[in-house]
Amino acid sequence: MPEEEYQWLPREDILSLEEMARLVQAFTQVGVTKVRFTGGEPLLRKNFTELIQQVAKIPQIEDIALTTNAMLLAAQADSLKAAGIQRLNISLDTLDRDRFQSLTRRDALPQVLEGIQAAKAAGFRGIKLDTVLIRGTNDDEVIPLLEFAARNDLQLRFIEYMDVGGATHWSASQVVPRDEIVKMVSARFGAVEEVEIQDPSAPARLYRTADGMEFGIIASTTTPFCSDCDRGRVTADGTWFSCLYAQKGTDLRDALRDGQSASDLVQVLHDLWSHRDDRGAEQRLAAKERGPAVSLDELLADPLLEMHTRGG
Repeated sequence: MPEEEYQWLPREDILSLEEMARLVQAFTQVGVTKVRFTGGEPLLRKNFTELIQQVAKIPQIEDIALTTNAMLLAAQADSLKAAGIQRLNISLDTLDRDRFQSLTRRDALPQVLEGIQAAKAAGFRGIKLDTVLIRGTNDDEVIPLLEFAARNDLQLRFIEYMDVGGATHWSASQVVPRDEIVKMVSARFGAVEEVEIQDPSAPARLYRTADGMEFGIIASTTTPFCSDCDRGRVTADGTWFSCLYAQKGTDLRDALRDGQSASDLVQVLHDLWSHRDDRGAEQRLAAKERGPAVSLDELLADPLLEMHTRGG
Protein backbone atom coordinates (compact mmCIF):
# COMPACT_ATOMS: atom_id res chain seq x y z
CA MET A 1 0.00 0.00 0.00
CA PRO A 2 1.10 3.59 -0.56
CA GLU A 3 1.67 6.01 2.29
CA GLU A 4 -1.33 6.91 4.47
CA GLU A 5 -1.31 10.34 2.83
CA TYR A 6 -1.13 10.52 -0.94
CA GLN A 7 -2.60 12.42 -3.87
CA TRP A 8 -5.34 11.05 -6.12
CA LEU A 9 -5.14 11.70 -9.83
CA PRO A 10 -7.77 14.31 -10.79
CA ARG A 11 -10.87 12.51 -12.07
CA GLU A 12 -11.13 14.72 -15.15
CA ASP A 13 -7.63 13.67 -16.18
CA ILE A 14 -8.42 9.95 -16.19
CA LEU A 15 -8.79 8.42 -19.63
CA SER A 16 -12.13 6.99 -20.62
CA LEU A 17 -12.30 3.32 -21.54
CA GLU A 18 -12.65 4.29 -25.21
CA GLU A 19 -9.53 6.48 -24.99
CA MET A 20 -7.60 3.62 -23.42
CA ALA A 21 -8.64 1.28 -26.21
CA ARG A 22 -7.61 3.85 -28.84
CA LEU A 23 -4.24 4.15 -27.17
CA VAL A 24 -3.74 0.37 -27.24
CA GLN A 25 -4.70 0.39 -30.93
CA ALA A 26 -2.04 3.04 -31.59
CA PHE A 27 0.60 1.05 -29.71
CA THR A 28 -0.07 -1.97 -31.90
CA GLN A 29 1.02 0.12 -34.88
CA VAL A 30 4.52 0.37 -33.39
CA GLY A 31 4.80 -3.33 -32.64
CA VAL A 32 3.02 -3.95 -29.33
CA THR A 33 1.28 -7.34 -29.18
CA LYS A 34 0.94 -7.83 -25.41
CA VAL A 35 -1.03 -5.75 -22.92
CA ARG A 36 -1.08 -6.01 -19.15
CA PHE A 37 -3.57 -4.19 -16.94
CA THR A 38 -2.08 -3.41 -13.56
CA GLY A 39 -2.18 -0.67 -10.95
CA GLY A 40 -3.10 0.04 -8.27
CA GLU A 41 -6.00 -2.32 -8.57
CA PRO A 42 -7.63 -2.61 -12.01
CA LEU A 43 -10.73 -4.38 -10.68
CA LEU A 44 -11.78 -1.13 -8.97
CA ARG A 45 -12.38 0.44 -12.37
CA LYS A 46 -16.06 0.67 -13.25
CA ASN A 47 -16.97 -1.35 -16.37
CA PHE A 48 -13.46 -2.74 -16.58
CA THR A 49 -14.59 -5.80 -18.56
CA GLU A 50 -15.85 -3.50 -21.32
CA LEU A 51 -12.28 -2.27 -21.81
CA ILE A 52 -11.01 -5.85 -21.96
CA GLN A 53 -13.60 -6.67 -24.60
CA GLN A 54 -12.55 -3.66 -26.70
CA VAL A 55 -8.86 -4.56 -26.49
CA ALA A 56 -9.54 -8.23 -27.23
CA LYS A 57 -11.10 -7.21 -30.55
CA ILE A 58 -7.86 -5.56 -31.75
CA PRO A 59 -6.36 -8.10 -34.19
CA GLN A 60 -2.72 -7.40 -33.37
CA ILE A 61 -3.14 -8.08 -29.63
CA GLU A 62 -2.03 -11.64 -28.93
CA ASP A 63 -1.94 -11.62 -25.14
CA ILE A 64 -3.95 -9.79 -22.46
CA ALA A 65 -2.85 -10.15 -18.86
CA LEU A 66 -4.02 -8.77 -15.53
CA THR A 67 -2.17 -8.09 -12.30
CA THR A 68 -4.51 -7.94 -9.31
CA ASN A 69 -4.50 -8.12 -5.53
CA ALA A 70 -7.46 -10.55 -5.93
CA MET A 71 -9.56 -8.94 -3.19
CA LEU A 72 -12.38 -8.46 -5.72
CA LEU A 73 -11.48 -11.34 -8.00
CA ALA A 74 -13.95 -13.96 -6.76
CA ALA A 75 -16.94 -12.03 -8.06
CA GLN A 76 -15.30 -11.09 -11.37
CA ALA A 77 -13.22 -14.12 -12.40
CA ASP A 78 -15.80 -15.57 -14.79
CA SER A 79 -16.54 -12.26 -16.50
CA LEU A 80 -12.83 -11.46 -16.87
CA LYS A 81 -12.20 -14.80 -18.50
CA ALA A 82 -15.16 -14.34 -20.84
CA ALA A 83 -14.08 -10.79 -21.73
CA GLY A 84 -10.64 -11.91 -22.90
CA ILE A 85 -8.14 -11.91 -20.03
CA GLN A 86 -5.75 -14.77 -20.77
CA ARG A 87 -3.25 -14.64 -17.91
CA LEU A 88 -3.39 -13.62 -14.25
CA ASN A 89 -0.75 -12.41 -11.82
CA ILE A 90 -1.94 -12.24 -8.23
CA SER A 91 -0.02 -10.26 -5.62
CA LEU A 92 0.36 -12.23 -2.40
CA ASP A 93 3.13 -11.32 0.04
CA THR A 94 2.08 -13.44 3.02
CA LEU A 95 -0.16 -16.29 4.14
CA ASP A 96 -0.42 -14.92 7.67
CA ARG A 97 -3.67 -13.04 8.21
CA ASP A 98 -2.32 -10.57 10.76
CA ARG A 99 0.73 -9.87 8.63
CA PHE A 100 -1.47 -9.44 5.57
CA GLN A 101 -3.51 -6.81 7.40
CA SER A 102 -0.35 -5.02 8.51
CA LEU A 103 1.00 -4.91 4.95
CA THR A 104 -2.22 -3.99 3.16
CA ARG A 105 -4.27 -2.24 5.86
CA ARG A 106 -7.07 -4.65 4.94
CA ASP A 107 -8.20 -7.82 6.72
CA ALA A 108 -8.76 -9.45 3.35
CA LEU A 109 -6.57 -12.55 3.13
CA PRO A 110 -9.64 -14.85 3.02
CA GLN A 111 -11.03 -12.87 0.07
CA VAL A 112 -7.71 -13.18 -1.78
CA LEU A 113 -7.57 -16.93 -1.24
CA GLU A 114 -11.18 -17.18 -2.39
CA GLY A 115 -10.28 -15.16 -5.47
CA ILE A 116 -7.47 -17.56 -6.35
CA GLN A 117 -9.82 -20.52 -6.20
CA ALA A 118 -12.44 -18.66 -8.23
CA ALA A 119 -9.88 -17.91 -10.91
CA LYS A 120 -8.95 -21.57 -11.16
CA ALA A 121 -12.62 -22.54 -11.34
CA ALA A 122 -13.14 -19.96 -14.11
CA GLY A 123 -10.57 -21.77 -16.22
CA PHE A 124 -7.46 -19.66 -15.76
CA ARG A 125 -4.29 -21.75 -16.05
CA GLY A 126 -0.69 -20.85 -15.30
CA ILE A 127 -1.70 -18.32 -12.65
CA LYS A 128 1.33 -16.57 -11.16
CA LEU A 129 1.69 -15.42 -7.57
CA ASP A 130 3.91 -12.35 -7.09
CA THR A 131 5.62 -12.07 -3.71
CA VAL A 132 7.79 -9.10 -2.78
CA LEU A 133 10.25 -10.34 -0.17
CA ILE A 134 11.30 -7.90 2.54
CA ARG A 135 13.89 -8.97 5.09
CA GLY A 136 12.46 -9.00 8.57
CA THR A 137 8.89 -8.81 7.26
CA ASN A 138 8.05 -11.91 5.25
CA ASP A 139 11.34 -13.61 4.32
CA ASP A 140 10.45 -16.40 6.76
CA GLU A 141 7.62 -17.41 4.41
CA VAL A 142 9.69 -18.44 1.39
CA ILE A 143 9.03 -22.15 1.93
CA PRO A 144 5.37 -21.89 3.07
CA LEU A 145 4.54 -19.72 0.05
CA LEU A 146 6.34 -22.08 -2.32
CA GLU A 147 4.51 -25.08 -0.89
CA PHE A 148 1.19 -23.22 -1.08
CA ALA A 149 1.81 -22.44 -4.75
CA ALA A 150 2.71 -26.07 -5.50
CA ARG A 151 -0.42 -27.40 -3.78
CA ASN A 152 -2.60 -25.05 -5.79
CA ASP A 153 -0.86 -25.48 -9.16
CA LEU A 154 0.39 -21.88 -9.18
CA GLN A 155 3.78 -20.51 -10.19
CA LEU A 156 5.32 -18.39 -7.46
CA ARG A 157 7.60 -15.51 -8.39
CA PHE A 158 9.71 -13.90 -5.70
CA ILE A 159 10.45 -10.22 -6.36
CA GLU A 160 13.35 -8.35 -4.81
CA TYR A 161 12.19 -5.31 -2.85
CA MET A 162 12.66 -2.27 -5.10
CA ASP A 163 13.43 1.33 -4.13
CA VAL A 164 10.71 2.85 -6.28
CA GLY A 165 7.57 4.92 -5.80
CA GLY A 166 5.96 4.61 -2.41
CA ALA A 167 8.84 2.60 -0.91
CA THR A 168 9.85 5.65 1.13
CA HIS A 169 11.27 3.50 3.94
CA TRP A 170 13.32 1.27 1.64
CA SER A 171 16.86 0.28 2.59
CA ALA A 172 19.33 -2.07 0.94
CA SER A 173 19.42 -4.20 4.07
CA GLN A 174 15.77 -5.16 3.49
CA VAL A 175 16.47 -6.69 0.08
CA VAL A 176 16.58 -10.49 -0.04
CA PRO A 177 18.75 -11.16 -3.12
CA ARG A 178 18.21 -13.93 -5.63
CA ASP A 179 21.13 -16.10 -4.53
CA GLU A 180 19.86 -16.09 -0.95
CA ILE A 181 16.38 -17.14 -2.06
CA VAL A 182 17.82 -20.03 -4.06
CA LYS A 183 19.85 -21.13 -1.04
CA MET A 184 16.74 -21.12 1.15
CA VAL A 185 14.89 -23.32 -1.30
CA SER A 186 17.88 -25.61 -1.78
CA ALA A 187 18.23 -26.08 1.96
CA ARG A 188 14.67 -27.37 2.11
CA PHE A 189 14.25 -29.25 -1.18
CA GLY A 190 17.77 -30.10 -2.34
CA ALA A 191 19.51 -29.01 -5.52
CA VAL A 192 17.79 -26.30 -7.56
CA GLU A 193 18.41 -25.94 -11.30
CA GLU A 194 17.82 -22.92 -13.46
CA VAL A 195 15.31 -23.47 -16.25
CA GLU A 196 16.15 -22.18 -19.70
CA ILE A 197 13.59 -19.63 -20.92
CA GLN A 198 12.79 -18.65 -24.48
CA ASP A 199 12.00 -14.96 -23.98
CA PRO A 200 15.06 -12.89 -22.98
CA SER A 201 12.85 -9.93 -22.07
CA ALA A 202 10.93 -11.92 -19.45
CA PRO A 203 11.72 -10.34 -16.06
CA ALA A 204 11.89 -13.55 -14.05
CA ARG A 205 14.50 -16.30 -14.05
CA LEU A 206 12.89 -19.69 -13.55
CA TYR A 207 14.12 -22.45 -11.24
CA ARG A 208 13.09 -26.04 -10.62
CA THR A 209 13.55 -28.22 -7.56
CA ALA A 210 14.46 -31.88 -7.80
CA ASP A 211 10.83 -32.90 -7.29
CA GLY A 212 9.63 -30.62 -10.09
CA MET A 213 8.40 -27.49 -8.31
CA GLU A 214 9.06 -24.41 -10.42
CA PHE A 215 9.39 -20.84 -9.18
CA GLY A 216 10.68 -17.57 -10.53
CA ILE A 217 12.81 -14.75 -9.16
CA ILE A 218 12.73 -11.17 -10.41
CA ALA A 219 16.06 -9.72 -9.29
CA SER A 220 15.78 -6.24 -10.75
CA THR A 221 17.29 -4.63 -7.64
CA THR A 222 20.56 -6.57 -7.43
CA THR A 223 20.79 -7.77 -11.05
CA PRO A 224 19.14 -5.23 -13.37
CA PHE A 225 18.09 -6.31 -16.85
CA CYS A 226 17.66 -2.89 -18.44
CA SER A 227 19.27 -3.95 -21.73
CA ASP A 228 16.59 -6.62 -22.26
CA CYS A 229 13.62 -4.56 -21.09
CA ASP A 230 11.00 -3.93 -23.78
CA ARG A 231 8.20 -2.58 -21.60
CA GLY A 232 6.46 0.75 -21.50
CA ARG A 233 3.90 1.91 -18.93
CA VAL A 234 0.90 4.16 -19.44
CA THR A 235 -0.87 5.55 -16.39
CA ALA A 236 -4.63 5.93 -16.10
CA ASP A 237 -4.31 9.60 -17.07
CA GLY A 238 -2.40 8.79 -20.25
CA THR A 239 1.18 9.49 -19.18
CA TRP A 240 3.73 7.20 -20.83
CA PHE A 241 6.79 6.11 -18.85
CA SER A 242 9.66 4.39 -20.58
CA CYS A 243 11.14 3.08 -17.31
CA LEU A 244 9.82 2.11 -13.90
CA TYR A 245 12.38 4.48 -12.35
CA ALA A 246 11.63 7.39 -14.69
CA GLN A 247 10.94 10.64 -12.85
CA LYS A 248 9.10 12.22 -15.77
CA GLY A 249 6.72 10.82 -18.37
CA THR A 250 5.18 11.98 -21.63
CA ASP A 251 1.56 13.14 -21.75
CA LEU A 252 -0.39 11.23 -24.41
CA ARG A 253 -3.79 12.40 -23.20
CA ASP A 254 -3.65 15.68 -25.08
CA ALA A 255 -2.88 13.85 -28.31
CA LEU A 256 -5.98 11.71 -27.74
CA ARG A 257 -8.23 14.64 -26.90
CA ASP A 258 -6.95 17.37 -29.24
CA GLY A 259 -8.18 15.75 -32.41
CA GLN A 260 -4.84 14.45 -33.65
CA SER A 261 -5.14 11.72 -36.26
CA ALA A 262 -4.32 8.11 -35.47
CA SER A 263 -1.21 8.35 -37.65
CA ASP A 264 -0.02 11.41 -35.72
CA LEU A 265 -0.36 9.52 -32.43
CA VAL A 266 1.49 6.53 -33.87
CA GLN A 267 4.31 8.84 -34.95
CA VAL A 268 4.53 10.24 -31.41
CA LEU A 269 4.85 6.73 -29.99
CA HIS A 270 7.43 5.74 -32.60
CA ASP A 271 9.58 8.78 -31.83
CA LEU A 272 9.35 8.20 -28.07
CA TRP A 273 10.43 4.59 -28.27
CA SER A 274 13.15 5.25 -30.83
CA HIS A 275 14.83 7.67 -28.43
CA ARG A 276 14.41 5.49 -25.34
CA ASP A 277 17.73 4.94 -23.55
CA ASP A 278 16.65 4.32 -19.95
CA ARG A 279 18.91 2.44 -17.55
CA GLY A 280 17.11 3.30 -14.33
CA ALA A 281 17.78 0.10 -12.38
CA GLU A 282 21.42 0.02 -13.45
CA GLN A 283 21.89 3.63 -12.38
CA ARG A 284 20.30 2.93 -9.01
CA LEU A 285 22.59 -0.06 -8.50
CA ALA A 286 25.64 2.09 -9.27
CA ALA A 287 24.68 4.81 -6.79
CA LYS A 288 27.25 5.24 -4.03
CA GLU A 289 24.60 5.91 -1.39
CA ARG A 290 21.36 4.15 -2.15
CA GLY A 291 18.15 4.99 -0.35
CA PRO A 292 14.54 5.43 -1.48
CA ALA A 293 14.29 6.67 -5.05
CA VAL A 294 11.84 9.42 -4.10
CA SER A 295 10.88 11.12 -0.85
CA LEU A 296 7.42 11.45 0.66
CA ASP A 297 7.37 15.17 -0.21
CA GLU A 298 8.11 14.33 -3.85
CA LEU A 299 5.29 11.76 -3.89
CA LEU A 300 2.83 14.28 -2.49
CA ALA A 301 3.89 16.77 -5.15
CA ASP A 302 3.60 14.32 -8.04
CA PRO A 303 1.23 11.34 -7.72
CA LEU A 304 2.59 9.84 -10.94
CA LEU A 305 5.72 8.84 -9.02
CA GLU A 306 3.63 6.33 -7.09
CA MET A 307 3.78 2.72 -8.22
CA HIS A 308 0.04 2.39 -7.81
CA THR A 309 -0.43 4.92 -10.61
CA ARG A 310 2.14 3.63 -13.11
CA GLY A 311 1.93 -0.11 -12.45
CA GLY A 312 4.57 -1.44 -10.09
